[in-house]
This record gives sequence, C-alpha cells and structure tokens, in this order.
Amino acid sequence: MKRNIVDASQLELNDKVVAIKRVTKVVKGGRNMRFAALVVVGDGNGHVGAGLGKAAEIPEAIRKGREAASKSLITVPLDDNQSVTHDYTGHYGGATVLLKRAPEGTGIIAGGPARTVLDLAGYKNIRTKSLGSNNKQNVVLATLDGLKALQTPEAVARKRGKSVAEILA
Repeated sequence: MKRNIVDASQLELNDKVVAIKRVTKVVKGGRNMRFAALVVVGDGNGHVGAGLGKAAEIPEAIRKGREAASKSLITVPLDDNQSVTHDYTGHYGGATVLLKRAPEGTGIIAGGPARTVLDLAGYKNIRTKSLGSNNKQNVVLATLDGLKALQTPEAVARKRGKSVAEILA
C-alpha cells in the first residue's frame, strides 16, 4: 500500500523513543554489546511513522531510528472530534490492536506503545485494546497497520458510488 506514504521534508516532526534494547552477540573474544531503538515520529496532524535503529551507541541508534521512521510516514484520517473514522483491528505478527471510535472528551485510552503512535498521529479521543502479544515493536506496527487501513467516509462513498449521507446513515 504505497498510497499514503508522505514526504517528511515539509513536515515538522516530533519523535518519541518507545523502546531501547541492549543486544548482545557472543563472539570468540567475549560479548559485543549493541543497541536497538524503536522510534515513532509524527506531526500531530495525521502523519505518523515508526522505525528501528541499531548501533553501537544509544544516541546513534535513536538517530537511525528517527531517520527510518521519517522514511516510513503514513497519512491517517482524523474525524471531526479527533478520533478514528471507524472501528478497525490492526494485526502484525502476534500482536493485534483494536481501534475504536470515541466521543469528544474521552482522551486517548491506550497502552504504552499504541498510545505513543496515536498521540503523535494527532488523535485526541480514541479507545484501544492490545490483544495477543505485548511485544512493543509488534504492538507499534499493529497500530500502524490498523491506522493505515482506515478510510474516510468520502473515500468509501466514492468507491461505492453513493453519497456521504447514505454511507453515514
């Protein structure tokens, strides 16, 4: 689905580090320590992406993760009360994330990794439930999968050849 990838150069992106893992490789001379950083970037206005950076030092891993995330930005639909346009379930690996519409004033009801993605995407009212695996990387990617698959009522109406009022009724 290349339809909603965005050019990051025109956007002012914020980033949050979701997880930093220390990875050890055992070699003949001992152990090699390296770091992997999972970073989520977004502009708070419908654009979000995630990336994994790996390096010998933490700051370098975070920088690489930020670059990878800005290359994988997607556009997500926001409705009039800053929620998802319809309920959907995103899957990635063993992780499943249920995204549900919420009325004004609900806030972001989500677990850690999913909350970071939704916050940076610009959602203000949404309910989620993480099912299955609680691996942070898989939860982030399952959330992005769910957001990527969302459609606006206008797009559904155009696809079905109906008016928006008929779709929302």
